[in-house]
Amino acid sequence: MLKLLVPVDGSESSDRGVDHLIRSMQWYREPVEIHLLTVHHHIPYGRAASAVAGDKIQQYYQDEGLAALKSARARLDAAQIPYTFHIGLGEPAEIITRYAREKGCDQIIMGTRGLGSVGGLLLGSVATKVLHLASVPVLFVK
Repeated sequence: MLKLLVPVDGSESSDRGVDHLIRSMQWYREPVEIHLLTVHHHIPYGRAASAVAGDKIQQYYQDEGLAALKSARARLDAAQIPYTFHIGLGEPAEIITRYAREKGCDQIIMGTRGLGSVGGLLLGSVATKVLHLASVPVLFVK
């Protein structure tokens, strides 16, 4: 079974990556296992952590993660494409590539910002880091 990882952040760019995946599903001869992943940076601890209970912080991560996944999930649900979703915490590129490795994903599909000719040469910092850290092919969708 082919495993695809689709990192999303709720942006229009990540929606384009999901839309590309939906359009390309008929290209695959074998069944496809889709993993949606959103990643949030840790809240800086210190004084804030002592003022907020740990369960409140975990609930915040859960709520924000579900909000970031909402659009991608709605698109896949409407297309009747099964998937699993995950919420990660940490540095996004590192979590994305680690997750791809741990789950045995065959490819990472990411939407990128549609910049002009000169700007298009520069990917976002997360996309650039994923490209350098990934041990599997990365497909960027503009």
